[in-house]
Amino acid sequence: MEKEWKQTLYTYVNQHNQCHIDYRSELVEQIVTDMNYLMDRSKMLKRIDQGYEKRGVKPLRSETRAKILRMILDSEQEVVADVQLHGQLLYVKGGATHREDSIQHQRLTMIRDGDAWAVVSIEQLTTERHSVLPKITHKEREVYSGEPEPYLNSYVLGGGAGRRPTKYHREEAVAYADRWWDSDNPEFTSFAVNCTNYISQCLFAGGAPIHYTGKRASGWWYKGYVNEKEWWSYSWAVSNSLERLLTSSTWGLRADVVERPEQLSLGDVIIYDWDGDGSYQHSTIVTAFDAGGMPLVNANTVSSKHRYWDYKDSYAWNENTRYQLLHIPDVF
Repeated sequence: MEKEWKQTLYTYVNQHNQCHIDYRSELVEQIVTDMNYLMDRSKMLKRIDQGYEKRGVKPLRSETRAKILRMILDSEQEVVADVQLHGQLLYVKGGATHREDSIQHQRLTMIRDGDAWAVVSIEQLTTERHSVLPKITHKEREVYSGEPEPYLNSYVLGGGAGRRPTKYHREEAVAYADRWWDSDNPEFTSFAVNCTNYISQCLFAGGAPIHYTGKRASGWWYKGYVNEKEWWSYSWAVSNSLERLLTSSTWGLRADVVERPEQLSLGDVIIYDWDGDGSYQHSTIVTAFDAGGMPLVNANTVSSKHRYWDYKDSYAWNENTRYQLLHIPDVF
């Protein structure tokens, strides 16, 4: 016989779907008592609703598949479970139907309340907000804090005026992004915070040239684990470092900063500064456009496919959030 608390989980998922269609709808049964979560969700859903109105979007249907990943506690009075929520949102914009996918991981704590169950705590296990830099040694930090332009090995690209131009294959970068948005390519190490690692893989799949320096604080390169040691550049795996490389390089992998999202092309990059303090914490890649010509993006960590670029549907977003809109050149 199915456990009673699972019915509460199903109700939670159904309410999750309904809220993303109309956050003002009356919920038949209030099963969530986590006030911090409810307050944050209320703010986020209001932003989403305002975004729908501003964009001229009509949501059609929200579907979420819940999968229990791990049971931490399972007793007659309390359950703690890690859950994966794979959501699909269908909406109409300018007569065209769009589909947006996202995968979230949450830890739900449920307790028995008389004859029913209540969700008393919801913890977001995956988030777009994370530290700017991993722990690095003092020596590495001195290198990272040096000249703003990263050192590039000239022999990698042929060097000087005689180097051969490399074309950026946007369609291949997008195809890779759509192939691996919800899973890990086994050829690469997967990180707990995987957004920039994923973007670097997409850029590499599109033909972006590796800049191998052998120094983690410079260039753009990946070698995986070597003798059980992490061996890749910070620009490969850290949003702030990738932004710095893209905006400071004069050849090789680089980008031009543009002012408006509609100036971006497929395979371009958006990097997010949640606090507006100049430190970037999340990276995405443009993989499609809505009917109004606005970019839709893919991302990892909170895995997303064809998500609206401004991320106002994220718990990490706030009024201070700033964006770096980066156009990758057609030829490196």
